[in-house]
Amino acid sequence: MAPKRMTVLRHGSGRWEVGATESVATVDRLKVSLRGGELLRHLFRYDEARILTHRLDTIGRPLKLALFLRVLSRGRCFVEDEGGHQRPLAYPLIARWAWQAIREPFGKARLLQSIDDEAAALVTRAAAEPPRRLTSSHQPLYLRTDLSFGLKAGGSVGHIAGVINHLHAFGGAPVMLTTDVVPTVDPAIEVHLVPPAEAFWEYPELPSLVMNSQFQSVAAATVGSRPVSFVYQRYSLNSYAGARFAVHHRVPYVMEYNGSEIWMSRHWGSPLEHEALSQRIELANLQIADLVVVVSQPMADELMARGVPRDKILVNPNGVEPDRYSPGIDGSEVRIQHGLVGKTVIGFIGTMGPWHGAEVLAAAFAKLLASHPEYRETVRLLMIGDGVKMGEVTAALEAGGVGDLTVLAGIVPQAEGPRYLAACDILASPHVPNPDGTPFFGSPTKLFEYMAMGKGIVASDLDQVGEILEHGRAAQMTVPGNVDSLVEGLRVLVEDPTRREALGAEARRLAVARHSWREHTRRIIQALTERVPVS
Repeated sequence: MAPKRMTVLRHGSGRWEVGATESVATVDRLKVSLRGGELLRHLFRYDEARILTHRLDTIGRPLKLALFLRVLSRGRCFVEDEGGHQRPLAYPLIARWAWQAIREPFGKARLLQSIDDEAAALVTRAAAEPPRRLTSSHQPLYLRTDLSFGLKAGGSVGHIAGVINHLHAFGGAPVMLTTDVVPTVDPAIEVHLVPPAEAFWEYPELPSLVMNSQFQSVAAATVGSRPVSFVYQRYSLNSYAGARFAVHHRVPYVMEYNGSEIWMSRHWGSPLEHEALSQRIELANLQIADLVVVVSQPMADELMARGVPRDKILVNPNGVEPDRYSPGIDGSEVRIQHGLVGKTVIGFIGTMGPWHGAEVLAAAFAKLLASHPEYRETVRLLMIGDGVKMGEVTAALEAGGVGDLTVLAGIVPQAEGPRYLAACDILASPHVPNPDGTPFFGSPTKLFEYMAMGKGIVASDLDQVGEILEHGRAAQMTVPGNVDSLVEGLRVLVEDPTRREALGAEARRLAVARHSWREHTRRIIQALTERVPVS
């Protein structure tokens, strides 16, 4: 009888998916239910049990999952990463993790208090010391502190690579400290990985607090006494690693703020257990920063309402690499691969979050083909990406009877994105308003990539999106969240290739002239030199 294997797959977002394969050689993973009585059928049934993860050092301390797998497998249990490297889940390791977990409840209050005290002390010290000075010839230090792993594509990937790849043009060569390798970052850049600690993994918010010490240790070991020109941190929940380095080393601190993590947890996730502490850490960063970079005016307005001085804030929309995303990219192979040759293709790329409107696009596509049945032979929808709204997307497509006329390409590597966009004739940016009625604070990276591709764009007339794209000149604008308006916008560009071409040409011109990542980075350096003394 063939050996049986239990596989648990860890996604980059932190989701876990349980599957079983009857044979080690089999690649299909069957989803199984292991709740209640079903669990008993699987006890010690498998010859092997494994956790698939991105990198071994990103697994943290999956104690409960390791115990779970041990009772399923009568043979070996192990963690395996994408490179095939393995780490046995041996009993001594599980025992050590269990001992740590038993002790940690007694240290939780002490950890929270020490973090709170240190964040407050940094603010006090930063206010008491003389202004920090910028030495442009020294190396900038870039921090990516998110506890998310295995991201292959997305707006954050584009933003990180877009900034760090151009910092050298305005000073010394950058050094990057990051929790994970970021696709499309120039391989010539000095990068040091900061693994998570095996601590407090049974408490969802505490590992992000512990990461501050992890970054401090790696910075001491890798940067050492090298002179740093300034620290640039892409802010993430509960992180003050960049602020601490800047205060301790007396160098300027640039904070990239992409919206309140507290607000996002409340409206797009679950409220934080330690929300008050997270707010104090977020505010400490804003107080210590010499420059706060935001991507939209609503973000600047929010910060000013919280007391951040206007002259400390740089509104700097997202950008694009116009050489990487351009009308000259060949998308013919993608069209052949997905049966799109000879079709008018409506395209979308994104992580399908609550703000992207992917489900609205799916409903609009179904309604477009229902009202124009002749399009069923000539028009297709290509959706690139995945995310929390994928269930609603597929439901809308199936309910509208257009599932077989839609290509769901899934997540493609960041470097492959341009080829997929090149396979499209029309590109859709159907963003929806915030659920609480506050202004839309996003600056969609996909928007600038669409513009650089020189394609006809159909976009929601929503805050910054509407400010950048003029209706009838650079895009076909629609009412945000309104399916009928989106249907009409798509119809106009499906039926008028000449209009598509004209809109795309103007969008491309704007992207090259105003929205390259090099220009985005230049504005950051210029604003910083205006804010701090320069040596």
